[in-house]
Amino acid sequence: MSEEKCILSLDIGTTSIRCFIYNKSANIIGRSSLPIKMIYPDDQAVELDPKTLWEDITSVVKDAISHAGVQSDMISAMGISTQRATFTVWDKITGKPFHNFIGWQDTRADHFAQSWNNSYTMKAVRTVSRSIYAVSQKSKFLAAAVIQFRAQHVSMRMLWFLQKYPNIKPLAEQGKVCFGTLETWLIWKLTKGKEYSAEISCASATGLFDPFISEWSSFFCRLLGIPKQMFPPVKDTSAHFGKCDVELFGAAIPICAAVGDQQAAMFGQCCFGPGDLKLTIGTGAFLTLNVGVKPHASVEGFYPVVGWKIGSQVVHLAEGSSNTAGNAIEWLKSMNLIHNAPEANTIAQSVQSSEGVYFVPAFNGIQAPVNDYLACGSIMGITQKTRTPHIVRAVLESLAFRNMQLFESLKAETSLPMNRFVCDGGVSASNLVLQLTADLIGKEIYVQSHSEMSALGAAFLAGLHVNYWKNQNELKTLVHVRQKYVPNAQVSADYKRVLSQWWKAAKRSMRWYEEEKC
Repeated sequence: MSEEKCILSLDIGTTSIRCFIYNKSANIIGRSSLPIKMIYPDDQAVELDPKTLWEDITSVVKDAISHAGVQSDMISAMGISTQRATFTVWDKITGKPFHNFIGWQDTRADHFAQSWNNSYTMKAVRTVSRSIYAVSQKSKFLAAAVIQFRAQHVSMRMLWFLQKYPNIKPLAEQGKVCFGTLETWLIWKLTKGKEYSAEISCASATGLFDPFISEWSSFFCRLLGIPKQMFPPVKDTSAHFGKCDVELFGAAIPICAAVGDQQAAMFGQCCFGPGDLKLTIGTGAFLTLNVGVKPHASVEGFYPVVGWKIGSQVVHLAEGSSNTAGNAIEWLKSMNLIHNAPEANTIAQSVQSSEGVYFVPAFNGIQAPVNDYLACGSIMGITQKTRTPHIVRAVLESLAFRNMQLFESLKAETSLPMNRFVCDGGVSASNLVLQLTADLIGKEIYVQSHSEMSALGAAFLAGLHVNYWKNQNELKTLVHVRQKYVPNAQVSADYKRVLSQWWKAAKRSMRWYEEEKC
């Protein structure tokens, strides 16, 4: 048994639950993981069963502690990183959930988003906000002037939920209902109901939190008819969230950080300064820019989220996403075009081009800057000469194309210089995707030696709270570059026509589901 103090990090991503035990050098000394069991009641639905999720989480934590060979009382702190905008609602007295978790990829609320975006009410809100912004030049009014609801926002899925379960709203108005994204529910479960609070970075990703005043938005709650009474108090990212019940793991492990997975990866990458840029390519792809101390009001659909709050220090981020990335590679596997994810890179590089085949990564629509949730995934340009490597290459190339699209749009709407560009996530193992991304955007991309950046970020935040690590400068000494991708201008020039054709294919995939959904 090790006598060294350590930090435990619990990372609940889109597809897996992972737990890591870190030592003082930020090396992993224990680990465990299980896949997340997702439920698909219909084509647009993505749900998780709370009971199964809880059982798997506790199992993974126990296994990681055992694998590390440490006593649970040697764990100085626990940090939690979670997928964001996945939520559930439960009875405040009994603790029983009213329904499964509704996943962030669930698009059943798309018609609510469309209806609200096109409503006279929202047109009036935008017009008034635009007028106030013209006079005040305050960013919060610019944000309101260009706001577009998305199915990903908790606000829209909450409207769908309240319509499906009409008995919940009266209970919520009476204060008998608890709302929680994953970190809130998990902290509540770990402390056996003693701690009920949200964390600011996760709250900021719901569409119901106002990052300009750091509070749940009374305006949008009233506008949408969502009872504000159901929302929990909001805490800093690095803070005391109570202690794990001693019966769970044999010690009352203090919970000292909670954070959204993308913000956690940003912190783990030590992207502490304005202009630092992080690309995470996992199940989805997320391009996140540190914009400093003020929220970013986007006109292209880059969501303003809080990165982290530590005491009086608040860091804001601008974030764009693609829902389809690593899951496109999993799709290749399910179609028996590849046997495993690493093989995709090898097969794709066995040919010089996709030979006119184009893949549109839109399993759940196309996000910023296109923002079309009715687009469909598609393959175009298939001929009798098309072979498996051409399709595999088209899929990997499309991920780089979306990365470039996100980068160019984010660059165009911000005045910040783009500084350090880092990448993480499972798909970052594909040198074809990363090299092509670097070529197309014309910037060097760095991949760090640590591969589990969300978990590392949560560990760093928890460790700082208990002084396990002294400050952010010390954290920078613990993260090292493993690989650097240098852009090739000639490749970028050679891909101009390919990009043009891919964009043509993407346009043909747009609004595909309009008739069916309306």
